[in-house]
Amino acid sequence: MERVFSFKMMVDKALHPLVASLFFVIWFGGSLPYAYAQLTPTFYDGTCPNVSTIIRGVLVQALQTDPRIGASLTRLHFHDCFVNGCDGSILLDNTATIESEKEAVPNNNSARGFEVVDNMKTAVENACPGIVSCADILAIAAEESVCLAGGPSWTVPLGRRDSLIANRSGANSSIPAPFESLAVLKSKFAAVGLNTSSDLVALSGAHTFGRAQCLNFISRLYNFSGSGNPDPTLNTTYLAALQQLCPQGGNRSVLTNLDRTTPDTFDGNYFSNLQTNEGLLRSDQELFSTTGADTIDIVNNFSSNQTAFFESFVVSMIRMGNISPLTGTDGEIRLNCRRVNDNSTGSNALLVSSI
Repeated sequence: MERVFSFKMMVDKALHPLVASLFFVIWFGGSLPYAYAQLTPTFYDGTCPNVSTIIRGVLVQALQTDPRIGASLTRLHFHDCFVNGCDGSILLDNTATIESEKEAVPNNNSARGFEVVDNMKTAVENACPGIVSCADILAIAAEESVCLAGGPSWTVPLGRRDSLIANRSGANSSIPAPFESLAVLKSKFAAVGLNTSSDLVALSGAHTFGRAQCLNFISRLYNFSGSGNPDPTLNTTYLAALQQLCPQGGNRSVLTNLDRTTPDTFDGNYFSNLQTNEGLLRSDQELFSTTGADTIDIVNNFSSNQTAFFESFVVSMIRMGNISPLTGTDGEIRLNCRRVNDNSTGSNALLVSSI
């Protein structure tokens, strides 16, 4: 699929003056809380120049049988970065010394796409043994997933290394949850150095594709905040449809679209849904329905101007991808994304993840 929206193109054509200035700030690390200069889009140019093409090929094949997979991979990158930074820790399985983040509440029976990441890693290892980290594979896969769904394309900064540990307790406490208030969401974004308005709204816009289980929103349908009544911000027609899909005492694993209009397309319809009180998750609708919130104007802007959304999403994804990366000699390049290498050394390799 042709790349329809490149970040470089945005800057070159000056579609939005703010983006050009933000690009300068981000590219040179001017105002970010982390050392962006350690990551570079050219990191693998001399060692694995076709890494993005390889990952895209695996993704295209996976999409043929699983249209959800792009959204799932994007979510993996998000959940990875919010816990100890973008270090591939979400991919680690349980061992005697590691408590996997996969079994944390936000991920258990929810996070998916690990087999596709395995396939990407195998394909990359076949071409470039021991070169590309699992953390970078997640970052590239997220960009390719958004692009292939019709969203923006950007040049991904690379050079992350993989962690030797996981952090299940951190996953339980740090990953934004679908039932949380705007105030809590803002606090979690601030904790990792992200903007609590523009980054929060732009990254929430990734819910323009993908699915969610009934368990993630059923409290809105029957007993919102312990009131014994549905969430008053829910569109009544939408509420009735969701109650039919997710009856009380029913199967809470039933899936429905995050974006009821264009569920597999990356576009601005997510924000239009919020304006009509048709956000699926509480964490979605809070962006628009919280009285006096500074996020409301951003939602309105993104709803009417998809280009503005795409521009901001690219900026926010790059910022998120720069949260506390392991670089240089820190961490390792895992040969298998599910476990640390057999010869891994360093004190943190021996730590149980939840301590």
